[in-house]
Amino acid sequence: MAKTLVFLEHHEGAIAKGSLGVLAKAATLGGEVAGVVVGAGVRELAAGAGPYGASTVWVAEDDRLAAPLPQPRVDVLASLVRDEGYDTVLFAQSVLAADVAAGLAARLDAGLNWGLVDLTADGVGKSPALSDTVYVDVGWTSGVKLALFRSGAFDATPSGGTAEVKDAPVSLEDFSTLAEMVEQAHAEQQGPSIEDADVIVAGGRGLGEPEKFSLAEELAQALGGAVAATRAVVDAGWYPYSAQVGQTGKTVSPKLYVALGISGAIQHKVGMQSSNVIVAINKDPNAPIFEFADLGVVGDLHTIVPKLTELVRARRS
Repeated sequence: MAKTLVFLEHHEGAIAKGSLGVLAKAATLGGEVAGVVVGAGVRELAAGAGPYGASTVWVAEDDRLAAPLPQPRVDVLASLVRDEGYDTVLFAQSVLAADVAAGLAARLDAGLNWGLVDLTADGVGKSPALSDTVYVDVGWTSGVKLALFRSGAFDATPSGGTAEVKDAPVSLEDFSTLAEMVEQAHAEQQGPSIEDADVIVAGGRGLGEPEKFSLAEELAQALGGAVAATRAVVDAGWYPYSAQVGQTGKTVSPKLYVALGISGAIQHKVGMQSSNVIVAINKDPNAPIFEFADLGVVGDLHTIVPKLTELVRARRS
């Protein structure tokens, strides 16, 4: 019987939506499914994984695990895989998860497939290729299989149930304690993360200047959503990389994606095309984004967006 372990990343007192989505997917594949929560003061989070399909949740709790550093987490997961016999370890895409998955692959001499969008019960992964125009089947030749899934690949839909909470051993390698986090830039991103948000307002070079990102921020705040950006504006220093959507950024699938001054180049499209509803505002009627947007508005966003924000606020009040 297959034994699957899901890395449950957490932020600000809650398990990340992406991790719960991967856990819910794993529960549909059959076999034994467990989750693991790593950190300090995280025990109360464990029970929240039960409704998403985990029969067991391992808790690795130690003050040395408080900082979101990858190597100590690799130590914890490697011990669980070896001691408990897990043959599959799944991760939801994030900067931390990518580091942990890569480190665990090296530690276990295991195969890692990344950027996946699906996994079948017979162990075949689905990976986008050629700028998301095709999907290819991928597999593993190693005894332990590691997979990193794109953000938004699965819905975090609870199916009910409870999990048995167990303590995971915490034995850290000497080299894993050499790194120290001296600062964490929490202020980089306000509101919900773009991976978890149901509504995203994204800004491109059409905003004109970095100060004009306030238009996107105010509309996102009115809609209760998050702010995203294109690679061009991130490279120009207008907005932080944590908000970048696209081929070299993050992949998102919100219920509503509002694109402000974004041309819709293929590199950006692959990061947001799975959004449920796409609304584009651009002064160029020939912008490629209008080819795949559900609603397109041709006009000056500097005039349209403030009025739209005002209407949203009035409606919500």
